[in-house]
Amino acid sequence: MKKLIALLTVLATLLFASPTFAYTVKSGDTMTKIAKENNLTLQELSRLNPQIENLDLIFVGQTVHTNNLEAEPAKPEIVVGYSEYEIDLLARLVRAEAESEPFQGKIAVACVVLNRVDSPSFPNTIKEVIYEKGQFQPVQNGQINKPADEDSIKAVHAALTENRNVAPGSLFFYNPDIATSRWLDSRTTTLVIGNHVFKQ
Repeated sequence: MKKLIALLTVLATLLFASPTFAYTVKSGDTMTKIAKENNLTLQELSRLNPQIENLDLIFVGQTVHTNNLEAEPAKPEIVVGYSEYEIDLLARLVRAEAESEPFQGKIAVACVVLNRVDSPSFPNTIKEVIYEKGQFQPVQNGQINKPADEDSIKAVHAALTENRNVAPGSLFFYNPDIATSRWLDSRTTTLVIGNHVFKQ
């Protein structure tokens, strides 16, 4: 009977033990190597390890999370229907347009793009909205090509999920202090966040 109890205890331990999703850095490891070995992109591994500020600087014995279960709380799920490319593109636009704006302002900029996607007056994809001729200065000056920062990525995730209605009805935004064209002045203001005025 004791042998049976011992066997059941071992089986229960194996079946219900928490899986290990942390990797201990060894000599010669790089974040790129660890990512490949765990079927992750470097960007995914970076998101799982916000405590590692410099991806080129890891130490032997350091713990690297390789699964969401061990890492920081996961970001909200992305709404189905948008590709990783479009989400990244939107985050790059948010960084370029609103890097110095409050977090809520970053979300509102993302919502303007999403509102345009939903509007019959604009193209129906994030990419087409962003690249529509003459619409966004960062497309014209090349700022759109710079990588998104963490806040802009988080803002896009928020705009796609729980904060989708931060800027209802807003199809435009601008900074009236630096705008060279004044045609938006006559449109109805929906909200003001930071330096940006949002318009219908």
